[in-house]
Amino acid sequence: MSTQDSADTLCIYGNLSLLEMAPVLLAAEQIYPGKTRIEHGSVMALWGKASDLASLTSVGQADLATNSETQALRGSVAHPDLRFIFTVAECPYRIVARRSAGIERLADLRGKRIGTQLESSGEYFLDTLLRTAGLTAKDVTLVPFMAHTDAPISRLPEALCSGKIDAVALWEPQVERALRAIGSDGIVFYDPAIYTEKFNLCTKQAHLDDPVMRPRIVAFVAALITAARCLKVEPEAGWRLVAKAAELDVETVRNAWPNFNYPGTLATDLLDIFMRQEPWIAKVQGRAPRVREVLAGFIDGSVVQEARALSVA
Repeated sequence: MSTQDSADTLCIYGNLSLLEMAPVLLAAEQIYPGKTRIEHGSVMALWGKASDLASLTSVGQADLATNSETQALRGSVAHPDLRFIFTVAECPYRIVARRSAGIERLADLRGKRIGTQLESSGEYFLDTLLRTAGLTAKDVTLVPFMAHTDAPISRLPEALCSGKIDAVALWEPQVERALRAIGSDGIVFYDPAIYTEKFNLCTKQAHLDDPVMRPRIVAFVAALITAARCLKVEPEAGWRLVAKAAELDVETVRNAWPNFNYPGTLATDLLDIFMRQEPWIAKVQGRAPRVREVLAGFIDGSVVQEARALSVA
């Protein structure tokens, strides 16, 4: 907590470069009745820790935090008191490739250089989609990019145009930027049934058990429900907030926006998604996969139920 924060300031951490943050930004700025502080970071901030990924580095302590389901599950290994309480956004990831590199089918990616972020939802998506064509990530050359490094993901469109890589497999808006950069030379591969990111709001069990903190968390989730409804009617409000936070132009945000859904609830298929991702995450982390009962314990639907009642009242 900074010296400017009062005891009732709700501290929320998330990746501010993402369009997924739109409902969080809108709820904090215009809907939630209390004080908030929005910081760049990950679920690890719930325990006052920095992420092991340079792109999500942070300092300070979070009351609430957002991440893709992949990154949150990674963090839950060391912190089994993590709880998923709301799904902020959903977005199918896409691969954008250069036709001039001889790519017309997904199978043509064999042996190609693909820019992505390692140990992330982007790499998981790439491996999962490649498997539908009889390939895996081992059949391509992974070229790592990550924000706050010497190869930031903002350079992916440039790398694709220059021929340094043959394809991009990542999240928005970088994929949209890459597609627009190469124009008619671009070809897109995706399958929402194979992978659609669930970008979630998380907290820890101690906060949910706290009689002072819990009502504030419920009130913020109620504000998120309202924000999701507002964005369906007036998306421009989200465009402006995201563009400012992510340092993007509004046109880029507008172009990528149709790929997103802001459901205003907790996804009902989270556990099934956890079960599909857990073996991949476990392999990356060098451990045994956790069983379904353990993964189910990370999901807490009680907050969104209370928030719905509050928003109706």
